[in-house]
Amino acid sequence: MALTGSEVTTIIQDKEGGIKIDNKVRRDAKFPVGIMDVLSVVKTNEHYRMLYDVKGRFTLTKIKDAEAKVKLLKVKSKAVGPNKVPYIVTHDGRTIRYPHPEINEGDTIKFDLEKNSIIEWYTNEPGHLAYSTGGNNVGRVATILHVERHLGSFDIVHLRDANGKTLATRRGNVFIIGNKKSTITLPEGDGKYLNFLEEKHLREEKKRKPSK
Repeated sequence: MALTGSEVTTIIQDKEGGIKIDNKVRRDAKFPVGIMDVLSVVKTNEHYRMLYDVKGRFTLTKIKDAEAKVKLLKVKSKAVGPNKVPYIVTHDGRTIRYPHPEINEGDTIKFDLEKNSIIEWYTNEPGHLAYSTGGNNVGRVATILHVERHLGSFDIVHLRDANGKTLATRRGNVFIIGNKKSTITLPEGDGKYLNFLEEKHLREEKKRKPSK
């Protein structure tokens, strides 16, 4: 782990490609890293995915080699370009031409970073697992119950997490991560929100468990 700015520069400017982001070597220390991006440390063969925790903080979640080859992309828009070429634009700025016609705005695609192709996609509809990327519930993982339509305003999505707690957020904050279960490794806690008393109880349980 780098402790100073000079150490960071040494790592990222390594001739063998010290750091990869989404399977591409990056040598700029100020290169922006966003949600769902995959960071790979070449020499140590370690991989991480950038996510939010339930407190809204960026956190690097360690992932395995196989998972580092794919990335989840949220479809921000769908249109037809010049010469009637259909395309979609994803949350990280990618433009993908000739997508499957059933992929719509708000859906999530599982993208192969090595082959630059779509593996599969998950529709934004009730019953599917969602990850909140904004609002007061950022970082929480829950199943979609139903969607309230509001003409001229924001649609509101109602969800329920694994602890049985319900939440609501704008539709634009919902990022589908799987049909029934998550297709990516989640941060510690698996996106479950705990209040102060629940966190205290969890800490006490960990203290009572014998150390291995």
